[in-house]
Amino acid sequence: MSLFGASLLLLAVFLAVLLLLAQPLGRYLASVMDSGDDPRMRLLRWGAPIERLLYRLCGIRRDIEMDWRAYALAILLFNLLGALVVYALQRLQVWLPLNPQGLANVSPDSAFNTAVSFATNTNWQGYGGESTMSYLTQMAGLAVQNFLSAATGIAVVIALIRGLTRRSAATLGNAWVDLTRATLYVLLPLAIVLALFLVSQGVIQNFDAYQAITPLQADAGTTQLLPMGPVASQEAIKLLGTNGGGFFNANSAHPFENPTPLTNFVQMLAIFIIPAALCHAFGHMAGDPRQGWAVLAAMTALFAVLALGTMYFEQQGNPVLASLGVDQHSTALQPGGNMEGKEARFGIAGSALFAAVTTAASCGAVNTMHDSFTPLGGMMPLALMQLGEVVFGGVGSGLYGMLIFAMLAVFMAGLMIGRTPAYLGKKIEAFEMKMIALVILVTPVLVLAGTALAVSVQAGQAGVANPGAHGFSEILYALTSAANNNGSAFAGLSANTPFYNVLTAVAMWFGRFAVIVPVLALAGALAAKQRLADSPGAMPTHGPLFVVLLIGTVLLVGLLNYVPALALGPVVEHLQVWMAH
Repeated sequence: MSLFGASLLLLAVFLAVLLLLAQPLGRYLASVMDSGDDPRMRLLRWGAPIERLLYRLCGIRRDIEMDWRAYALAILLFNLLGALVVYALQRLQVWLPLNPQGLANVSPDSAFNTAVSFATNTNWQGYGGESTMSYLTQMAGLAVQNFLSAATGIAVVIALIRGLTRRSAATLGNAWVDLTRATLYVLLPLAIVLALFLVSQGVIQNFDAYQAITPLQADAGTTQLLPMGPVASQEAIKLLGTNGGGFFNANSAHPFENPTPLTNFVQMLAIFIIPAALCHAFGHMAGDPRQGWAVLAAMTALFAVLALGTMYFEQQGNPVLASLGVDQHSTALQPGGNMEGKEARFGIAGSALFAAVTTAASCGAVNTMHDSFTPLGGMMPLALMQLGEVVFGGVGSGLYGMLIFAMLAVFMAGLMIGRTPAYLGKKIEAFEMKMIALVILVTPVLVLAGTALAVSVQAGQAGVANPGAHGFSEILYALTSAANNNGSAFAGLSANTPFYNVLTAVAMWFGRFAVIVPVLALAGALAAKQRLADSPGAMPTHGPLFVVLLIGTVLLVGLLNYVPALALGPVVEHLQVWMAH
C-alpha cells in the first residue's frame, strides 16, 4: 500500500470509529443535560446523592432557572474565580505540599498567562511543565480547570440549544446545575475510564520524586533526570475536554504521555468524541436527529479535506532537502516524507492526522512539532483554527460556533429567496444578527490586531527566532491559537516574555468570553420567541443542500478574513522554498 493510501485508511478507520461511538454518547448527553430531573432516567441514579450533596453544600436551588444575563454572569464569575485560584497556586507553590523537586514560584506574568489559559480552555503553555509546575499545581490547578473549562463549554451550548428549542421561555436553565451535571455525569466518568486505559499502556501515574537514571549510551557516572508525576489523570481530561495542556513540555510526543500508536489513536478519538456526540445531543434535544446529522456532516467533510491536505503535504517531503540529494521516499528502512520534528513511532500519517485533529478541536495537545511542517502542511492546521474552531471544535464551543454559522447561513439563504429567515422555527431578526456578527468578528479582530501589534513593536519582534515569512507565520499562529482558544504553537517563537504573556492572555480571555456572552444573549432572545410551523417555502435545515450551504458559509465568512495574512506567511514561504529548489 502506498504511503498516501495508508493515510487514507487511517483517516477512514478513525472517522468510522468516531461516528460509531458518538451516537450513543450523544443520546446520553441529551439525557443528562435535558432530562436530568426525569425520574425515569435510571442512568443518572448513581450520581444523584453526590449531585444533591453538592447543591446543598453550595446553596444551589436546582429548580430555579436563570435568564441569559444571570446565566452569563454565573459563567463569568465562575471562570474568573477559577483563574484566580490557578494564579495563586502558581505564585505560592514553593511553600505548598506535593512539590518534591522544590520548584520555585512561577513569575507573575507567566502565572497570569497560564491562569487565563486554563480558565479559557486554551491551555497555551509558555513553560516546561516538568521544570515549572509542582504536582499540586498540576492537579489542583491545571487538571481541575481542565474539567471546569470543558464543563463551561458544554453548559453554554446546552443553553443555546434550549434557546432554539423552547417556546416563549424567559429562562435558559440553571448554570450551576449544568456545570455540575456536565462534570459529574460526563467528564468525570469518561476521564476515569481513559486514565485507566492510559495507565495500562504505560502512561505513568505516581507522586515519586524525579528519578536519576544512567542512560544506556553514556559515560560512566553520567545520569539523566527522569520526570515523574500523576500524568495519566491529567492526560485523560486534557484530551476529553479539548484542553491540551501537557504534563511535560513535549506534550503528547512524550512517551510518558503517549507511548504507543494505539494510545495515539485513542487520544485522537478522545479529543473528538464529545464534540461529535454533542451534535447528536443537539438533534435529540431539537426533536429531529437529522438536524444533528446535518451539522456533523458539515464538520466531517471540512475536517476530512483539511486533514488529507495536511497528510499529503507532509508526505511530499521537504523540497530543500530533496535538492540536497536527501532520499525522502518510503522504503523498508525509512518512513519517507517530511519526518523532521515527528516521532518515528507515529510516522507521517499518525503525526499529521493528530495535528489536524488537535487544531480542528480547539485542543492544544501535540505529538509533533508544527513548526517543522512544510509551509503548506503547516497552513492546514492554521486554517482549521481560523475557520473559527467549528470543525468539531472545542467541547461545546465547536457546536455553538457551528450553530452560529448555521443561523448565518439561513439568514443569507432567506435574503436570496425573499423569505423571513428562521432556524428550527425561530426567526432570525435584527438583534439575533447583531449577536451573530459579534461572535463571528471578535476572533478575527483579536488575531489580526494582535499579529499587527506583535510585528510592529520591538518586544514582539524580539521573540522571533526565524526571520522572514516563517517568523511571521509563527506570530500569526500564536495569536490564532490564543484567540481561538486552541493552545498549540508553531514553536520557534519565544513567547514566555511579559509582552507575549500579556498579549496572548488578553486574546485568550476575550476570545472565550466575548464570544460566550453574545451567544447567551442570542440564546435568550431565541428562547423568548414563538416557534413557527414549517412553511412550504422554507428551506429544510437537515438535507444535503443545507450541508453544502453551511460549509460554504464557514469557508466564506470564517476563513476569508485571514487570506491576506496567510498569503504573507505560509504561501510566501512555500513559494520561496520552491524558488530555492
